[in-house]
Order: sequence, then C-alpha cells, then structure tokens
Amino acid sequence: MQTHQYGILELELQSCKDHKNPDREIQVFAEFTSPSSIKTVVNAFWDGGRSWRVRFSPGEIGAWSWCTTCHGVSDEGLVRRDETFECVAYTGNNPIFVHGPLQLSASRRHIEYADGTPFFWLGDTAWNGVIRGDDENWRRYLELRVAQRYNVIQFVASHWRGDELDDAGEPSFFENGEFSINPAFFQRLDHRVAMINAYGLIAAPVALWSLLDSDPGCKLSEENACCLAKYIFSRYDAYQVVWLLGGDGDYKKNGIDRWKRLGRSVFSLGHNRLASLHPCGQTWVGTEFGTEDWYDIIGYQSGHGDGEDHLQWLVKGPPATAWVHTPPHPIINMEPNYETARGYKHQIEYSAYHVRRAAYWSLLVSPMAGITYGHDSIWNWNFVAGPSEGHGSWHGGCVPAWDTGLDTPGIRCMTILRDLIERLDWTTAMPYQELLAEQPGDENVEAFIAVSRMADGAVILYTPLGGTVHFNPEAVLQEPLYLVDPETGETIKTLVRNNNAIELPEQRDWLVVSGASQMSV
Repeated sequence: MQTHQYGILELELQSCKDHKNPDREIQVFAEFTSPSSIKTVVNAFWDGGRSWRVRFSPGEIGAWSWCTTCHGVSDEGLVRRDETFECVAYTGNNPIFVHGPLQLSASRRHIEYADGTPFFWLGDTAWNGVIRGDDENWRRYLELRVAQRYNVIQFVASHWRGDELDDAGEPSFFENGEFSINPAFFQRLDHRVAMINAYGLIAAPVALWSLLDSDPGCKLSEENACCLAKYIFSRYDAYQVVWLLGGDGDYKKNGIDRWKRLGRSVFSLGHNRLASLHPCGQTWVGTEFGTEDWYDIIGYQSGHGDGEDHLQWLVKGPPATAWVHTPPHPIINMEPNYETARGYKHQIEYSAYHVRRAAYWSLLVSPMAGITYGHDSIWNWNFVAGPSEGHGSWHGGCVPAWDTGLDTPGIRCMTILRDLIERLDWTTAMPYQELLAEQPGDENVEAFIAVSRMADGAVILYTPLGGTVHFNPEAVLQEPLYLVDPETGETIKTLVRNNNAIELPEQRDWLVVSGASQMSV
C-alpha cells in the first residue's frame, strides 16, 4: 500500500459477525507508527453492515506500520497486526499537500500551513452544499470559489434545521427508540467532502448544528450528541479540515460545561486538526473556551442585523475589546451580513457595500486572521427559488436558486480584499484606533472608522462614509498615504495630509493605506 504525504490512506475491515448496535457497542482503534517512531491513534468508523473503515493522513515520508484493536466485543475481523504502508513525497501543486496541514502560528494570532506559509482565511458559508449539491454542481461551485481566491468552505455535516433530510430523503441518524447512525447518509457526502480538498480548499464541517431545540446539538442527549460528533470526526478527520464542533449555537444557554466535555471527548484522538465553534449571532465565547486545549480559533457571527445595536456590537463590542483579555487565538467573523439577505430591523437588502463594510470592520477591530463571506442563496442551496426549511419567512419565503450566488459584486470585493491584504504584512496587523483624533462612529456607528497597523509601520484604514479623517498628531503614521477603492482594488491617488487631516473625495467607503510602496499609483 502507498499514499503521498498528507494524502489519505483508507483501510477497510470486515467484522466476522453481525452486531446489533455496531456504532454504539464497538470501538475500533488504529495505531499508526511513523518512520521516526511517533505514534498516532485514530478511531475507525462503522460504514454499514459488517464494514468498518479507517482513514489516516501520514505526515512523514517513509515506511509506516499500523495495527488495529477492537473493544467492546470479541471480533477478530476487526483486529489487524503488523501491517505496513509506504508514504511518498507529493509531486503535484495542490497547496494543502504542498504546504501541509493548518496550524496556529507562533504568535497564535493567525493560521499558517505546516511549513510556516501564512494562511489568510477567506471562507464561504455553503451550509447545505455538501448535503444538497450533486457532484456536477458542487464541482462548478468549487471551481469558481478557487478562481475567486476563497480557501475555506464551511458546511453542515449532519441533517439540521435548513435541510431536514438529504437528497435521498434520509437523516444522518435515527431515533426509533434507540439512537443509531445512518452510514448511508455520510456515504453520499464523502465524495463532496473529498472534492473540497481536491480543489485545494480547506473543509470546515459543522458536526452539531445547535440553534433550535430541534437541531442535533440541542435535542440529542450529551451521550448521543457525542456519539454523532465522534462518528463525523472519525469519518472526516483525515481530510484537511478545520472543525466546527457546533453551529449557530447559544453555547451559554446550551451549557458551557456540556460543550467543553463534548470537545474534550470528540478531539481526544486523531490528526490534531484545528477546531472551533460557530456561535449564534452576537455571541462571544472566546472567554469561556479560550483555555480549552481543543479550541484553537475564536469564531463569532456578527450576523444579519442592521440596527444600531448590531453594528455597535461588532465595532465596539467583544470583537473589538474582549480579545485583549483572552489567551491569543486567531479571531474570525464566520458569518457576517449575507449578500442579498435583508437586515432584521430595517429590512435593508445587503449589497456589496454592506459585505465590504462588515468584512473590513471585522478584520481591523481585532488582530487580523481572516473573514468568511456569505450569500443568501448559496447557504441554502435551493435548486429553484423557494422557502428555506426551518427559517419561516426568511427572504420573504422565496430564497433564490443557489447559482444566483456564484459570481456577484460582493464576491468580487472579497477577492479584491484578499489580494489587497496579502500585499501587506498582515500577519502582524493589530488594531490601531489611537491613530484617530476623532472617531465619527461615536456619533453615528455607520461612520465608524477602523484602523490596523503592521509591524513594519504600514497602516490600513477603512472608512465607510468617507469625509474628513482627523489624525492624532502624536500617533505614528508613515507617508505616503494612498487612497484605495475597496470595490475595485485600484489605488486612486496619493493623499495630502493637511493639519493632520485628510479629505476623501466622495461620501462612500474608502481604504487609506500608508507606508506601503506596493500600493503606489
């Protein structure tokens, strides 16, 4: 047997007899020993009938050995001894295999590949895509997102409020008197999960959606929730993934200790992939989970509110303040305003402008690590316009078909955003609000100016409404100052500072970048 470095070795085991509850009464462990004698233990997963599978991703080139053990019952078919395989060097150009798995940087403020190459997270919320997307449409979607420079796909890996059953009309688990996993559900997902990595993208699966009482993360007992999450983890942990243990959850309401126990149990073995939680809107859980060994990224959701309180929460609330008092973690807004969705209070339809505003605010009020985009048709993955299951009158009860969200002004702005950010020393960027002598956001939150400064002295400033920007004369601000259009990425001109202020030409959103020659006109 042979596989390439960071690829997937898949092994099949056959039990000698039928078992009544194979997913509950049996545990099969596979231990792999690297050429340098480092041991890694992973869980096998039941794949229906008498079939069990092990998926493993080797990180060292050379000869490996492995064995399996079976606990709970006696079944020699699930026990293997003194087996070997060869791991060879990868020879292609897929970045996740060239650079290796994701890890935290030395500063623990951003993410990088195993070889130290920085990873700027640009995600998309394709929540229903893996469950609903047939292979050809899924391929079309992934090809476009790669071209648009996205590198993370967030999706739900078990049935949930938006899609109660999969396209074959089946759930991910049964509760007919006794909880049991449905392997057929996941067999239909396998190829689409693998396709995410095949296109060089990181998969970010949600194991337990947890907003409504009917969602798996809420309605299942802790024991059954753990069983489901462990099963999903065992099935997909060999892929290049960042785990979202829960999705859209109010984890304080559900029970912080419960989720801590779930995380400790689910992530106790495996490939040491990064993990986080996707919380419900305007919920910050970094303080509660920041000291958990399994919790690597502070994910939050600024959400879809258009009222003053929602905007204040993002620019002056926990994303801008709480990170200071928490052990260092990458901080990522995993669900800002969805393009074409309507705001909760004023029913404003979010345009590319609102997408840009939420993205730049999120990036600049915390240490910079990345951002997730969302489109109101992509997340739901309707094939024709219609309602979204479990979401009441969302989008007037008529969410557009998924392919209307493939190439939009907001998406193009996110491609430009990544191109701009990666021209700067972004991995050292920290909030630099002290640059401002006046904050117009104090009177009108929609005018909030966000500023970040890099270790090399470069500054990036985002103003959503233009006008006059007043600088603190005691703050450090390198010349020259470039006016950059966040809609096109074009550097418009060099700005002249007069009495520690600059005038921006129109009442719209602008970027000002200082001290970065690569932005020159």
